[in-house]
Amino acid sequence: MANFNFAKKFAAEKLIEKGLNYIDKDPEANFLKILSLADKVASSEKHHRQIKAIKENYEKNPTIKQYIRKLTEIADSYKKGLLMNFFVNSALLGIPYQYKMSEELGFGVPWAVLMDPTSACNLNCKGCWAGKYEKGDTLEFETMDRIINEAKELGIYFIIFSGGEPTVYPRLMELIEKHPDVGFMMYTNGTLIDDQMADKMLKLGNITPAISLEGFKEHTDQRRGEGTYDKIMAAMDRLKQRGIIFGVSLTATRDNVYDLFKTDQFYDMLIDKGAVYGWSFHYMPIGKDPNLELMLTPKQRAFMAERVPELRANKPLFLIDFWNDGTYSGGCIAGGRRYFHINAKGDVEPCAFVHFATDNIKGKSLKEVLNNPLFEEYQKRQPFNENSLRPCPIIDNNPALRKIIKESKAKPTHNGAEDVISKEVGNQLEELAARWQEKSWPIHKERTDNE
Repeated sequence: MANFNFAKKFAAEKLIEKGLNYIDKDPEANFLKILSLADKVASSEKHHRQIKAIKENYEKNPTIKQYIRKLTEIADSYKKGLLMNFFVNSALLGIPYQYKMSEELGFGVPWAVLMDPTSACNLNCKGCWAGKYEKGDTLEFETMDRIINEAKELGIYFIIFSGGEPTVYPRLMELIEKHPDVGFMMYTNGTLIDDQMADKMLKLGNITPAISLEGFKEHTDQRRGEGTYDKIMAAMDRLKQRGIIFGVSLTATRDNVYDLFKTDQFYDMLIDKGAVYGWSFHYMPIGKDPNLELMLTPKQRAFMAERVPELRANKPLFLIDFWNDGTYSGGCIAGGRRYFHINAKGDVEPCAFVHFATDNIKGKSLKEVLNNPLFEEYQKRQPFNENSLRPCPIIDNNPALRKIIKESKAKPTHNGAEDVISKEVGNQLEELAARWQEKSWPIHKERTDNE
């Protein structure tokens, strides 16, 4: 913690602890007191504005009160661990420090690092985005430990695991335990979260799983294998019983998007199971057996652009739609701007879906790989489009991605990764993007006019 002012950190922790005590006693009655405490420790004007907006919406929006009631169900280890790490280290203190370091260094310092401990997985899902990586790749414990230590020196206190399946990595919990001041999240299929693993997570208090689903049993088992859905439901029950904070990861395709979002049924099931947050991914034509016919149509993307904010405003499960929420993130967040990806081989990629690299983390420091030509080409073009609902360089701005790869001399990180910038695929993605431009521009205008 040498990078943060100790007195400021101590004061922030004490105020947050006081806020958590308020939550335990009477969360709804004391929520405005908690916001006032948070406002005292906020160190950026953006944080002050966000807190003010929450205060103004508190009385109008009953969903916020439902979230507050949920806080009483969280285990003490998670209040003192994950919540403290997330709100104090990662957000209140970390984000301003990241921007400060970015100015000093001359390149982007992200908010989060996504890395794959292993490319191995206990499932064999259809169309897996990581399905073409070599299955024997792994990041050594010492390498990941070093990455996390170097991340903290830059003010980064949020680390995300993917894969492969991170829970098959034998020393994962040991790594998490070694960094109690960091908030960890892992994308997981959830099938290996048994009682022993759930108990270990509860003891640590600083790791939250985001469990992958395609919908109810039919769609989930169709993609992930028979019996997967039932194992996921059992894992969610274990997590909820222990008061562990967890979420979901949903991949919307042309086939399942309406099952996921059209009615409240699936969403209500997730809330009942105890999920408190979610990530919504649009199907990307990469990885194992890419299929452009599974991509969302412009009509379906427009449906999601309307429906997800509606669910978010009325249900106590905070869902982020990576592509359609470009209005709020300022466009694409990848390429080291706010996050980047290190695969299990150590290749440093702009995001989980762009499988190209110019650098490898093995033998190089985090600072060195953040200052690479691929990320430089990314950051000088962000945002890629004035239409905030077209943030993605793969599906929304494919010509820009082709230029980035060419000018940075980046190489594909597995066989077939280059297909996404091929003339054949690129032309189809450009045609789809043009149709989406026509459909999405009025939504973009409405959102920006209301800001």
